[in-house]
Amino acid sequence: MYESNSILPSAVPARANIAALKSLGVKVVVAFSAVGSLREQIHPGDFVVPDQIIDRTKGVRPASFFEGTSIVAHAMFGDPFDTQLIKALIPMIQNALAALPDTTTPPNLHASGTVVCMEGPQFSTRAESNMYRAWGGDIINMSVLPEAKLAREAELSYALVATATDYDAWRVSEEPVTVAEVYKTLSNNADRSRKITATILEELHEIVERGEVLTSAEGGMQYSLVTRNWPEEDRKKLAFVLPKYFGKSEEN
Repeated sequence: MYESNSILPSAVPARANIAALKSLGVKVVVAFSAVGSLREQIHPGDFVVPDQIIDRTKGVRPASFFEGTSIVAHAMFGDPFDTQLIKALIPMIQNALAALPDTTTPPNLHASGTVVCMEGPQFSTRAESNMYRAWGGDIINMSVLPEAKLAREAELSYALVATATDYDAWRVSEEPVTVAEVYKTLSNNADRSRKITATILEELHEIVERGEVLTSAEGGMQYSLVTRNWPEEDRKKLAFVLPKYFGKSEEN
C-alpha cells in the first residue's frame, strides 16, 4: 500500500489549497504528479512537462472561485500552463535529472505533451485509454484539474511536472505489469521528484524575483470579470484570492 496517498482525487480541496498559497504570497506553483503513459515512447520513470490538458472530470469538483457567487468571470485557458514558466523549467529539470546520484542514465524528459485529467478513482477501460490516444492525449492523471483552472483564476503561474509510473490500459503486452512494479516506480519517481525540487528551487525563486515568469498570469483576470455590480458579500469572498480587484469596497 502507498501510505502517503490518503485522499481521493475528487476530494482534494483544490480551491482551499490554491487560495492558501495565494494568501501566503506564492506567485508560482510547480506541481508534481504521477501519470499513466498513453504513448510507447513515454516509458515508466520518464518525466513529462505537458503544455495542454483534456478535461475528462465530471463536474463534481469545485472548479472556480466564482461558484456560489453572483459574479461571473471567464478566465482564458487556451494555454493552461504558463508557457514562460515551462520554458524556464525545462533546462532546470534537465540539469537536475543529469545530477541524480542514483542513476547512470538519467530518465528521459519530454518537454511537451497533452495530459488527460480523468475523474477516477478507478482507472480507464481499454476502450477509454485508446480513445484518449486518438484524441491526442500523451499522459493521464486525476489531479491537474481543477488545480490548473483555479491557479489561472488566482493569477498564479502554474506548471506540471509529471512522472510516468506505467502504461495505461491501452497497451497489451506479453508480460503484464504488476501492482508491485507500479508502486516501485511510483516510489522511485517520488524520490527523484523531491531531489529535483530541492535542486531547482533556488534558481526558480531567482527568476520569479527577476520577473521572468508570471507574464501571462498577473493581471490575467482583469478583463475576465463580466459582472459589473458586485454584491458586498461576494466581493468579500473573492477578496481573499483576488485582492487586486475585490480588496476594496467601491462602486463598480
